[in-house]
Amino acid sequence: MLCVPKVLVVDDDKFFRVALKDALRDRYQVFESADGDEAINLAPEIRPDLILLDIEMPGRNGLDICKTLKKNDLTKSIPIILVTSRTGKKDILIGLHAGADDYLTKPIYLPEVTARIDSHLCSKRYYSGLEHRDLLMLLDLSNAVTVMRNPMNILRMIVQKMAEAVQSSRFSIVSVDSSGELFVKASSDLAADAEIKLEKSRYPEIRIAIESRRAVTINDMRNDPVLEPVRQFIAGLELQSILVVPIIKKENAIGTFLLRTASTSKEGIPTRVFNLCHLAANISANALENAALFESMKTAQELLEEESVRDGLTRLFTHQHFYERLEEEFSRAKRYSEPLSMIFFDVDNFKRINDTYGHSSGDEVLRGIGRVIRQLSRESDVPARYGGEEFAILLPNTHGHGAMEMARRLKSIIRDLNLACINGEMVTISSGVTTLAANEVQSFGQLLRLADKAMYQAKAAGKDCIVSTSQTSCHVLNQDPFADEASGPPV
Repeated sequence: MLCVPKVLVVDDDKFFRVALKDALRDRYQVFESADGDEAINLAPEIRPDLILLDIEMPGRNGLDICKTLKKNDLTKSIPIILVTSRTGKKDILIGLHAGADDYLTKPIYLPEVTARIDSHLCSKRYYSGLEHRDLLMLLDLSNAVTVMRNPMNILRMIVQKMAEAVQSSRFSIVSVDSSGELFVKASSDLAADAEIKLEKSRYPEIRIAIESRRAVTINDMRNDPVLEPVRQFIAGLELQSILVVPIIKKENAIGTFLLRTASTSKEGIPTRVFNLCHLAANISANALENAALFESMKTAQELLEEESVRDGLTRLFTHQHFYERLEEEFSRAKRYSEPLSMIFFDVDNFKRINDTYGHSSGDEVLRGIGRVIRQLSRESDVPARYGGEEFAILLPNTHGHGAMEMARRLKSIIRDLNLACINGEMVTISSGVTTLAANEVQSFGQLLRLADKAMYQAKAAGKDCIVSTSQTSCHVLNQDPFADEASGPPV
């Protein structure tokens, strides 16, 4: 007698229970419960193969019910799919941490519901025919990916474990981004930090797996009609068979991942390999989603931290962050005897610009200067808006001549800004340049004071010039930044 899988639907909304029961009755034996306490008592009695559980219910909510069922020896192994109207990542993570195996968001899409149920219920069937070493590998894989939070480490772990288990010529994980592009994220024949973009038109088996959300098995690559459109591209390959298994969760959380294994064996894809790949996909899905959610929240935190050290007007670093980095770079330069330079400059006659054209125009001038500094700065440099119309640029691994050249370029490009907000009036700057090597500097504060002093010397010399603390006199640059080259090279 055929055993029909049993599904328990727990939801206080009668309309939802009836609609779901009508949609599932042809494939499953459906039981209903409108109350959390009733569900906790009913589940051990009927022993359903899967539970669909609403999070938001009066009395005991779904999270509490889930935790209780997972603690009971009779129900702890039953897959639980949470159903929720909440879409916040924090809420979803809380549900998964409560022991849920999956989640769906309302309004639900019935084909997706059946696909999710099928995915969980088929797991039992896939265990048949596996060897003892396969079960140990799956347990090892499950334990490993559960504790990981880096999605790429999870992908590499899956590839490593599965490649060893199935002994295929190639085992890889392919991702599909939001625009439909295909990327090999991890592969048994790919370096750990490498990524390869695939031409989608050359992989019809992947396209079919994505569209159908089901595994695609090709046992004879040379004669299978699925590969007819790409026959010319695979003619020289030694591969004989391909299996593509989709790892599909909520697309907006992790996208679509696919396990793809290819073999030179003429026997096709063995049942054991087929089952192992499906089980690996099921094990990986939640871990990948959890990791992606964790990573997205981490990224958001990093973005907030980045914003906190940026000046809102110029997008340069803030005064405080500059001080912190100055201390770090100074200590590093001293410890390893590396060169370190600094440019400190002030916008000439900035008060007159504000008084003549207004403060909004003055802000636009500062924005323009910020853009110039960002364009000229290297990734290792630390450019900052020091305060008001004063700017500082820390130049690690830079000798005096390199810092002087940077100051020259800044001076020249800022003079040529031609900003409409001030009717194209020329903007000039007075700069001080200092280096660690050319001065007996004992502290980062002293380095900063030397640059500041040099800048004020440039102001006193008539503005629109550069002073280096390694020179005995002011090095004046006029409209042509190289006009006075003969008067002595900058240091």
